[in-house]
Amino acid sequence: MFSYRHAFHAGNHADVLKHAILVQILDYYNRKDTPYWVVDTHAGGGLYALNGEWAGTTDEVSTGLDRLLGEASPPELIARYLQAIADFNPSGRVDVYPGSPCLALHAMRAQDRLRLFELHPTESQVLADALAHQGRAAQRQIQIAQEDGFHGLLRLLPPPPRRGVILIDPSYEDKQDYRHVLQALREGLQRFSQGCYLIWYPQVQRLQAHEMVRSLERFPVQWLHASLTVCKPAAEGLGMHGSGMFIVNPPWTLRPELEAALPWLAKRLGQDDHARFTLTWSSDSVARPANTTAASQRPERQNRSPSRK
Repeated sequence: MFSYRHAFHAGNHADVLKHAILVQILDYYNRKDTPYWVVDTHAGGGLYALNGEWAGTTDEVSTGLDRLLGEASPPELIARYLQAIADFNPSGRVDVYPGSPCLALHAMRAQDRLRLFELHPTESQVLADALAHQGRAAQRQIQIAQEDGFHGLLRLLPPPPRRGVILIDPSYEDKQDYRHVLQALREGLQRFSQGCYLIWYPQVQRLQAHEMVRSLERFPVQWLHASLTVCKPAAEGLGMHGSGMFIVNPPWTLRPELEAALPWLAKRLGQDDHARFTLTWSSDSVARPANTTAASQRPERQNRSPSRK
């Protein structure tokens, strides 16, 4: 199905949660000199003009990134994310939003590799064009395949350095994606059990979404599950009211950073008194919950100027 284009949603509340976590994990992987691979199963266009024909039409960035800009003392997880966004906008005004491929490439060292899948023919070309502007050195690190990332992923596992971060974030426009995510994780772990798998999902009023989360939490692996609800579900049952990230084999540093960041995000991204977060994790395959908080105070929209603190 080719109707979905992520450019309409660039920089929204779901992107904030997903990309802040991705940046933190790559920072952690950079602590060791050993190379690693990043594999993105649904890479999208890579770089998005926030005032362009697509993102400018929906202005979903106003539900996410815009609300964080200019904050004086964000949690460390958010501060590093905002700095990464600022690095793509040297003029001081945030005009473009880097998707996961660009954020990953920005974080990686020369010895690391980026493997991208994008089935949409137009998006795949947009992605190639965006990454072509990142310099010749970067081109040696990147491979882009126009194919279904659910299938292509397994071909790459395990990566040669035996260190890897795998991002699985389909649009879920096709209801079968929920089943495909579970299958990809199950088969991926059989090939590469020590990999760090990041699974993004939307909070929507679909039975498949709830069933997928419950199934993920039954996997006999170490995992961390963070979700952020920003508003009450729509009465007509349409739209996304939040999102979540399920991380298999998470860095030990991620949970304390999320414990600090999630309450802060819930307050700033919350749109009504239904805003809340959850954070759970496994220990010997037993889920342990962290606090859940509501955020009824809606912050004023900030100017789109990045914080460089």
